[in-house]
Amino acid sequence: MPKKKTAKNATKSRSAGKRRAARPRSGRVGVTRVPKPWGHETIWAQSERYVGKILHINAGHELSVQYHNRKDETVYLLSGEIVYRVQREGDDILDDMKLKVGESFRIIPGTIHQMIALTDCDVLEVSTPEIDDVVRLSDRYGREGTSEP
Repeated sequence: MPKKKTAKNATKSRSAGKRRAARPRSGRVGVTRVPKPWGHETIWAQSERYVGKILHINAGHELSVQYHNRKDETVYLLSGEIVYRVQREGDDILDDMKLKVGESFRIIPGTIHQMIALTDCDVLEVSTPEIDDVVRLSDRYGREGTSEP
């Protein structure tokens, strides 16, 4: 059974933490807003094990047709109306998954996908930490073949 925390034990923990500076700590974290040609993303969580983002996609804009070599991600549509195109295994075309508000969808490495906003959309994305792992196959904003924001 775990030892009950007391003020004495908490003091010991704090001084032990000072010696291990590389150890992650609980607490507030910075939030980063990254401008994109289609809107912006807000990175609200980032560690060596995961990343949490909110993608704001302006109405009529789209993300590139892309895939990831290592990044594994799941998206959850918070608001808006979106066309979420995914290439299913063994298929040559991208199918609209008809993602509705409150639904989520997982994209494993190697899966070609794209988001197109019919209205302003907010998409919650949680992924492994490889945020620059993007292979753009086509891009409305001229970023094909890059991992540029």
